[in-house]
Amino acid sequence: MKRVRLLLLAAVPALVTASVYLLAPEDSGAEGAGPDLSSAYRSQTAEDARSAQGAKTWAERPAGARSAEDDLVVTALPPGLAAPGKKELAQQLVASAENSTLDWRSAYAYIEDIGDGQGYTAGIIGFCTGTSDLLTLVEDYTKAHPGNGLARYLPALRAVDGTDSHEGLDPGFPAAWKAEAEVPAFRKAQDSARDRVYFDPAVRLAKLDGLGALGQFAYYDAMVFHGPGTDATGFYGIRERALREADSPTEGGSEKDYLDTFLDIRADAMRTRDPDIDTTRVDTAQRRFLDEGNLELRTPLTWQVYGETFEVP
Repeated sequence: MKRVRLLLLAAVPALVTASVYLLAPEDSGAEGAGPDLSSAYRSQTAEDARSAQGAKTWAERPAGARSAEDDLVVTALPPGLAAPGKKELAQQLVASAENSTLDWRSAYAYIEDIGDGQGYTAGIIGFCTGTSDLLTLVEDYTKAHPGNGLARYLPALRAVDGTDSHEGLDPGFPAAWKAEAEVPAFRKAQDSARDRVYFDPAVRLAKLDGLGALGQFAYYDAMVFHGPGTDATGFYGIRERALREADSPTEGGSEKDYLDTFLDIRADAMRTRDPDIDTTRVDTAQRRFLDEGNLELRTPLTWQVYGETFEVP
């Protein structure tokens, strides 16, 4: 059961809190093993980052809106999943679950309606015509590159946003997406949207929760699959529930215990959406790494998703 614990209200210099993290062991399995990053939570001027909506507000702030202390704490921590090699690994892990391949770059041109009620799913991170992220991607891309092959579909994308409808998109939109995916600028736009909406907020928040590369990936993969929602099956709602049931390393808890709780809740959220869903992206991938004590996602790695085995040397 989660202990009742008060975060420190006194401001601790950011460099000191970062140093504590750098000197901490990977995970002792005991309470108090994590870094003291309480000041990073309390430096906010908005809502508490422990709540779903507060965390979303905090994690998604643009660089210019973040406090100097928050930025200093995060940048002084080990790069974790943001290190180039680990970030590449993260995309491979996601691609194994999303597209059954390690070649995540092959998914720039991917587009399909997978029957999940979110319209077309497309691109490297599964942008959807029914969940606003695909619309925002095309709008931003069109601002920078007017007259691109997707721009003419913007009225239809706005009309179907929030639904599973293809009205105004068929039959030409899938072919237009695939053609535009050959354009380097559109590939770069997909990368930027992935980082801004999914990768950066997840990794930033995981670091402030005291998590290493595995925990950062667990947050990122949950963000990709569940979306940045604050309800019970959205990423921020899942994290809020996990924090109610277990202490994060920042709160003095065991990293392994907290991640075990987070993964349990995340798998439950998947089954809430679909009782028959395959949860192997959690059960035989992330939980396997956790059971092996690989909190920093050190290679080589072997895992299974949907019965298929993947390896990274």
